[in-house]
Amino acid sequence: MHSWLSHRDSVVEENKKFLVRLTKQNHKEVVSKADSIHDEVFMRIDCLQCANCCKSIPPIVNQTDSRRIANYLQLSESQFYQKYLLKDEDGDTVINQSPCPFLEPDNKCRIYEVRPKACREYPHTNNREFIKNIRLHIQNTHYCPAVFHIVEQLKTYFK
Repeated sequence: MHSWLSHRDSVVEENKKFLVRLTKQNHKEVVSKADSIHDEVFMRIDCLQCANCCKSIPPIVNQTDSRRIANYLQLSESQFYQKYLLKDEDGDTVINQSPCPFLEPDNKCRIYEVRPKACREYPHTNNREFIKNIRLHIQNTHYCPAVFHIVEQLKTYFK
């Protein structure tokens, strides 16, 4: 992880340009390769050793998430909203603090079984929406070592 931290800042612009260029590649090939690299990278990376996403990126919480989590916490939806949510500058409803208030000291999630869809799908690198999520990948190379390594391997493959 330390090599990722020291290397990520030096390739921000390179990664941004590469990911934008990637949108011009054959989408099926990109999705297929990203998916296989995703699986390979996550065999080596343990999210519980990092949890940087939970420490840095407030997830979007949709209405369904809100209902499910409020119920799990035995709160009304309005109590849950008041205590844990806010509207961000983009108008999205997000968790109101970083690190996430549900992140435990051992990097486990207190509401894991009912966590928001955004958390369940993070880092969005193993689905058909890979190309659609290019903006997210550009940002996430800075927060997530797995995304960083996935992008690095894609750069090698699509040279």
